[in-house]
Amino acid sequence: MPLFDRAELIEYATALLTSAGMEADKAATTAGILVEGDLIGHDTHGLQLMHWYIESLEDGSLNGKGSYEVVADKGSAFVWDGRLLPGAWLLSRALEQAAERVAQHGIVAAAIRNCHHTCALSAYMRPLTERGLIVQISTSNPAAARVAPYGGTRPLLTPNPLAMGFPTTGDPIMIDVSCSITTTTMTQLMAKRGEKYPEAWGLTAAGEPTNDPREITEHGGTMMPLGGALKGHKGYGLALMVDLLGQGLSGKGRANTAPGPLAQSAFIQVMDPEFFAGLGSFTEQSDWLADACRSNPPAPWNNGPVRVPGDSASRKRRAALRDGVPINEAHWQKMGAHATRLGVTPPVPIQAEISAPAGS
Repeated sequence: MPLFDRAELIEYATALLTSAGMEADKAATTAGILVEGDLIGHDTHGLQLMHWYIESLEDGSLNGKGSYEVVADKGSAFVWDGRLLPGAWLLSRALEQAAERVAQHGIVAAAIRNCHHTCALSAYMRPLTERGLIVQISTSNPAAARVAPYGGTRPLLTPNPLAMGFPTTGDPIMIDVSCSITTTTMTQLMAKRGEKYPEAWGLTAAGEPTNDPREITEHGGTMMPLGGALKGHKGYGLALMVDLLGQGLSGKGRANTAPGPLAQSAFIQVMDPEFFAGLGSFTEQSDWLADACRSNPPAPWNNGPVRVPGDSASRKRRAALRDGVPINEAHWQKMGAHATRLGVTPPVPIQAEISAPAGS
């Protein structure tokens, strides 16, 4: 995979989006979040989405201009109608507003409806945790149905990602999980490649466990909630929480949304430890807990030390900032086709990623 300078990638992605019709501020924010996804290793939610974003701008399902509608604002809580504007821009603006208010209120929450795709949720964590704040984000798509309720067979819910970031005096703790075993994007990619899930992560339309993602994308099956056939009631419960926080509090959800183009609902919450027992008291606990987890004796099946959620993302981010951001060649070619059509010049790779010698 070719490696690219982060700043040049953001500039390139911004130029692609603006050339496709997105306003400059929204394009710059969206580009930054997409590149951050690649920086931290979430390449399914990084620049590989660019071709879809450009096509969505051109067909009108992604709105690249204007602003959100303020539905309600009580200071410590607010609601926006996102008007199908870029999810990266909406979430970034909402998190910044919450961060500005949190010193006064201690906790600030927001719900957003009619939001376009929100990228990798962990891509939003670091700017908040570096300010000593705790951040929570969850999203769902009431216009789509991918996951059956536990014990059922008809798709009803979506993967409903849930993420939280916690400050420490070192790398942040960043938890980013879906309420289903796998994601829609991964399922679509694997089905397109003709690949199988490593385990039975889906159900056929008849409700039988399957490892074939095409049963979901082509034959009416569903992705299973986190926990699978035996313990899926846990992921199901979490998915209901995400649905109700984003959809119920924003006033638009499955009860009043017809199936159709993506129109996500989101819930965010920012907390200031200083408002409680103090940031120092919080990081004393978060540092101790993270260190205790990392020093825990690894199990025989674990090929390395115990990690804390976010460790891999932080490691990959440091490497990408030092050596360059890896971008899948096929995805790069798709962006290149748009760049040629839109008259945008791609950046030159720093170097090709060095492959391991055969047999090593």
